[in-house]
Amino acid sequence: MDLKDKKTILITGSSRGIGAELAKICKDSGLKVILHGRAKSKELITLSKKLEADYIFFDVTKELEVKNALINIQKLNIIVNCAGINISKPFEALDIRDWQAVYNANVFGIVNVLRYALPLLKKNKSISKVINVASVKGTYSAVGRAAYASSKAAVINMTSSLAKEFAPKIIFNCVSPGFTSTQMTEQTWSKRIEDQVDSILLQRMAKPEEIAKVILFLCSDECSYITGQNINVDGGFGIKNV
Repeated sequence: MDLKDKKTILITGSSRGIGAELAKICKDSGLKVILHGRAKSKELITLSKKLEADYIFFDVTKELEVKNALINIQKLNIIVNCAGINISKPFEALDIRDWQAVYNANVFGIVNVLRYALPLLKKNKSISKVINVASVKGTYSAVGRAAYASSKAAVINMTSSLAKEFAPKIIFNCVSPGFTSTQMTEQTWSKRIEDQVDSILLQRMAKPEEIAKVILFLCSDECSYITGQNINVDGGFGIKNV
Protein backbone atom coordinates (compact mmCIF):
# COMPACT_ATOMS: atom_id res chain seq x y z
CA MET A 1 0.00 0.00 0.00
CA ASP A 2 1.30 3.43 -0.97
CA LEU A 3 0.27 5.68 1.92
CA LYS A 4 2.95 8.30 1.63
CA ASP A 5 3.31 11.78 3.14
CA LYS A 6 1.88 10.81 6.54
CA LYS A 7 -1.80 11.33 5.89
CA THR A 8 -4.17 11.66 8.81
CA ILE A 9 -7.16 9.37 9.20
CA LEU A 10 -10.07 9.66 11.61
CA ILE A 11 -11.88 6.38 12.30
CA THR A 12 -15.16 6.77 14.16
CA GLY A 13 -16.19 3.86 16.34
CA SER A 14 -12.61 2.64 16.61
CA SER A 15 -12.42 1.57 20.25
CA ARG A 16 -13.37 -1.99 19.28
CA GLY A 17 -14.48 -4.26 16.43
CA ILE A 18 -13.75 -3.48 12.80
CA GLY A 19 -12.77 0.10 13.64
CA ALA A 20 -10.10 -1.01 16.11
CA GLU A 21 -8.65 -3.53 13.65
CA LEU A 22 -8.58 -0.88 10.96
CA ALA A 23 -6.76 1.50 13.28
CA LYS A 24 -4.05 -1.11 13.89
CA ILE A 25 -3.35 -1.78 10.21
CA CYS A 26 -3.56 1.91 9.31
CA LYS A 27 -0.91 2.63 11.93
CA ASP A 28 1.26 -0.16 10.54
CA SER A 29 0.80 1.29 7.04
CA GLY A 30 2.18 4.67 8.05
CA LEU A 31 -0.98 6.70 8.53
CA LYS A 32 -1.41 9.09 11.43
CA VAL A 33 -4.46 7.65 13.21
CA ILE A 34 -7.03 9.54 15.25
CA LEU A 35 -9.17 7.15 17.25
CA HIS A 36 -12.73 7.82 18.30
CA GLY A 37 -15.18 6.48 20.85
CA ARG A 38 -18.55 7.59 22.13
CA ALA A 39 -17.00 8.09 25.56
CA LYS A 40 -13.55 8.11 27.15
CA SER A 41 -13.60 4.37 27.69
CA LYS A 42 -10.92 2.04 28.97
CA GLU A 43 -10.87 0.33 25.56
CA LEU A 44 -10.25 3.62 23.78
CA ILE A 45 -7.46 4.73 26.12
CA THR A 46 -5.77 1.31 26.01
CA LEU A 47 -5.77 1.20 22.21
CA SER A 48 -4.54 4.79 22.06
CA LYS A 49 -1.53 3.91 24.21
CA LYS A 50 -0.83 0.73 22.26
CA LEU A 51 -0.84 2.53 18.91
CA GLU A 52 0.61 5.79 20.26
CA ALA A 53 -2.34 7.47 18.57
CA ASP A 54 -4.44 10.49 19.44
CA TYR A 55 -8.08 10.00 20.34
CA ILE A 56 -11.24 12.05 20.57
CA PHE A 57 -14.60 11.12 21.99
CA PHE A 58 -18.13 12.29 21.23
CA ASP A 59 -21.59 10.92 20.65
CA VAL A 60 -22.12 11.03 16.86
CA THR A 61 -25.81 11.74 17.43
CA LYS A 62 -25.05 15.02 19.26
CA GLU A 63 -24.07 17.69 16.78
CA LEU A 64 -22.54 20.08 19.31
CA GLU A 65 -20.28 17.35 20.72
CA VAL A 66 -19.11 16.50 17.20
CA LYS A 67 -18.44 20.15 16.38
CA ASN A 68 -16.47 20.77 19.58
CA ALA A 69 -14.34 17.65 19.08
CA LEU A 70 -13.49 18.22 15.42
CA ILE A 71 -12.77 21.93 15.76
CA ASN A 72 -9.32 21.17 17.23
CA ILE A 73 -8.20 18.91 14.38
CA GLN A 74 -5.77 20.76 12.11
CA LYS A 75 -5.33 18.23 9.32
CA LEU A 76 -7.53 15.45 8.01
CA ASN A 77 -7.16 13.47 4.79
CA ILE A 78 -9.36 10.42 5.33
CA ILE A 79 -12.47 9.63 7.35
CA VAL A 80 -13.85 6.16 7.95
CA ASN A 81 -17.32 6.21 9.49
CA CYS A 82 -17.54 2.99 11.50
CA ALA A 83 -19.69 4.12 14.41
CA GLY A 84 -23.17 2.61 14.52
CA ILE A 85 -25.69 0.56 16.45
CA ASN A 86 -27.88 -2.45 15.73
CA ILE A 87 -31.36 -2.97 17.14
CA SER A 88 -32.69 -6.29 15.89
CA LYS A 89 -36.41 -6.80 16.51
CA PRO A 90 -39.44 -7.89 14.48
CA PHE A 91 -41.15 -4.89 12.86
CA GLU A 92 -44.11 -4.93 15.24
CA ALA A 93 -41.77 -4.89 18.24
CA LEU A 94 -39.87 -1.82 17.01
CA ASP A 95 -41.16 1.36 18.57
CA ILE A 96 -40.45 4.89 17.39
CA ARG A 97 -37.58 5.24 19.87
CA ASP A 98 -35.87 2.21 18.29
CA TRP A 99 -36.19 3.70 14.81
CA GLN A 100 -34.93 7.07 15.98
CA ALA A 101 -31.97 5.56 17.83
CA VAL A 102 -30.88 3.53 14.81
CA TYR A 103 -31.22 6.38 12.32
CA ASN A 104 -29.66 8.93 14.68
CA ALA A 105 -26.53 6.79 15.04
CA ASN A 106 -26.22 5.11 11.65
CA VAL A 107 -27.36 7.89 9.32
CA PHE A 108 -27.45 11.27 11.08
CA GLY A 109 -24.26 10.37 12.95
CA ILE A 110 -22.42 10.27 9.62
CA VAL A 111 -24.11 13.51 8.58
CA ASN A 112 -22.94 15.22 11.78
CA VAL A 113 -19.34 14.06 11.35
CA LEU A 114 -19.15 15.05 7.69
CA ARG A 115 -20.76 18.43 8.29
CA TYR A 116 -17.78 19.50 10.44
CA ALA A 117 -15.08 17.46 8.72
CA LEU A 118 -15.75 18.61 5.16
CA PRO A 119 -13.94 21.97 5.53
CA LEU A 120 -10.79 20.06 6.52
CA LEU A 121 -11.15 17.57 3.66
CA LYS A 122 -11.82 20.27 1.07
CA LYS A 123 -8.69 22.29 1.87
CA ASN A 124 -6.29 19.40 1.13
CA LYS A 125 -4.20 19.74 -2.03
CA SER A 126 -4.39 16.00 -2.64
CA ILE A 127 -7.62 14.02 -3.00
CA SER A 128 -9.43 13.38 0.28
CA LYS A 129 -11.36 10.21 1.00
CA VAL A 130 -14.42 9.14 2.95
CA ILE A 131 -15.31 5.50 3.50
CA ASN A 132 -18.65 4.75 5.10
CA VAL A 133 -19.24 1.37 6.70
CA ALA A 134 -22.72 0.05 5.91
CA SER A 135 -23.80 -3.60 5.93
CA VAL A 136 -24.73 -6.34 3.52
CA LYS A 137 -28.15 -6.05 5.15
CA GLY A 138 -28.47 -2.69 3.43
CA THR A 139 -28.76 -4.57 0.15
CA TYR A 140 -30.08 -7.97 1.22
CA SER A 141 -32.41 -7.41 4.16
CA ALA A 142 -33.74 -10.06 6.52
CA VAL A 143 -36.58 -10.57 8.97
CA GLY A 144 -35.97 -8.68 12.22
CA ARG A 145 -33.67 -6.06 10.69
CA ALA A 146 -36.05 -3.50 9.19
CA ALA A 147 -34.66 -0.51 11.10
CA TYR A 148 -31.00 -1.51 10.87
CA ALA A 149 -31.18 -2.66 7.24
CA SER A 150 -33.00 0.43 6.00
CA SER A 151 -30.54 2.70 7.83
CA LYS A 152 -27.63 0.99 6.11
CA ALA A 153 -29.40 1.22 2.76
CA ALA A 154 -29.57 4.97 3.41
CA VAL A 155 -25.81 5.02 4.06
CA ILE A 156 -25.14 3.27 0.75
CA ASN A 157 -27.37 5.73 -1.13
CA MET A 158 -25.87 8.73 0.69
CA THR A 159 -22.37 7.58 -0.29
CA SER A 160 -23.13 7.55 -4.02
CA SER A 161 -24.92 10.91 -3.76
CA LEU A 162 -21.98 12.58 -1.98
CA ALA A 163 -19.53 11.06 -4.46
CA LYS A 164 -21.37 12.90 -7.24
CA GLU A 165 -21.60 16.14 -5.29
CA PHE A 166 -17.96 16.40 -4.20
CA ALA A 167 -16.10 14.84 -7.14
CA PRO A 168 -13.31 15.07 -8.04
CA LYS A 169 -11.96 16.68 -4.86
CA ILE A 170 -13.26 14.04 -2.44
CA ILE A 171 -13.69 10.32 -3.11
CA PHE A 172 -16.57 8.62 -1.33
CA ASN A 173 -16.96 4.85 -1.09
CA CYS A 174 -18.84 2.39 1.06
CA VAL A 175 -17.93 -1.03 2.47
CA SER A 176 -20.73 -3.41 3.45
CA PRO A 177 -19.51 -6.20 5.71
CA GLY A 178 -21.41 -9.43 6.03
CA PHE A 179 -21.48 -11.36 9.29
CA THR A 180 -18.29 -10.46 11.15
CA SER A 181 -17.00 -11.85 14.42
CA THR A 182 -17.28 -8.77 16.64
CA GLN A 183 -18.74 -7.87 20.02
CA MET A 184 -21.84 -6.47 18.29
CA THR A 185 -22.44 -9.82 16.58
CA GLU A 186 -22.07 -11.67 19.86
CA GLN A 187 -24.63 -9.39 21.51
CA THR A 188 -27.27 -10.04 18.83
CA TRP A 189 -26.59 -13.76 18.26
CA SER A 190 -29.63 -16.00 17.74
CA LYS A 191 -30.64 -19.25 16.05
CA ARG A 192 -31.89 -17.21 13.09
CA ILE A 193 -28.47 -15.59 12.68
CA GLU A 194 -26.77 -18.97 13.07
CA ASP A 195 -28.86 -20.30 10.18
CA GLN A 196 -27.92 -17.29 8.04
CA VAL A 197 -24.22 -17.77 8.78
CA ASP A 198 -24.55 -21.40 7.74
CA SER A 199 -25.81 -20.19 4.35
CA ILE A 200 -22.65 -18.16 3.59
CA LEU A 201 -20.80 -19.61 0.60
CA LEU A 202 -17.47 -19.54 2.47
CA GLN A 203 -19.22 -21.16 5.46
CA ARG A 204 -17.90 -18.82 8.16
CA MET A 205 -18.05 -15.30 9.49
CA ALA A 206 -15.42 -12.75 8.54
CA LYS A 207 -12.62 -11.77 10.85
CA PRO A 208 -12.57 -8.01 11.58
CA GLU A 209 -9.16 -7.69 9.95
CA GLU A 210 -10.54 -9.09 6.67
CA ILE A 211 -12.99 -6.21 6.47
CA ALA A 212 -10.35 -3.73 7.62
CA LYS A 213 -7.99 -4.69 4.79
CA VAL A 214 -10.60 -3.84 2.17
CA ILE A 215 -11.19 -0.47 3.83
CA LEU A 216 -7.43 0.12 3.94
CA PHE A 217 -7.21 -0.36 0.17
CA LEU A 218 -9.91 2.26 -0.35
CA CYS A 219 -7.90 4.61 1.90
CA SER A 220 -4.67 4.06 0.02
CA ASP A 221 -3.18 5.97 -2.91
CA GLU A 222 -3.54 2.77 -4.92
CA CYS A 223 -7.28 3.39 -4.92
CA SER A 224 -7.44 6.36 -7.28
CA TYR A 225 -10.25 5.51 -9.71
CA ILE A 226 -13.05 4.12 -7.54
CA THR A 227 -15.74 6.42 -6.18
CA GLY A 228 -19.43 6.19 -5.36
CA GLN A 229 -19.25 2.43 -4.95
CA ASN A 230 -20.51 -0.03 -2.37
CA ILE A 231 -18.30 -3.07 -1.88
CA ASN A 232 -19.88 -6.13 -0.26
CA VAL A 233 -17.42 -8.13 1.83
CA ASP A 234 -19.73 -10.92 2.81
CA GLY A 235 -18.20 -14.30 1.95
CA GLY A 236 -20.83 -14.80 -0.75
CA PHE A 237 -23.83 -14.32 1.55
CA GLY A 238 -25.51 -11.94 -0.87
CA ILE A 239 -25.37 -14.04 -4.03
CA LYS A 240 -26.35 -17.17 -2.10
CA ASN A 241 -29.46 -15.47 -0.71
CA VAL A 242 -30.68 -13.59 -3.80
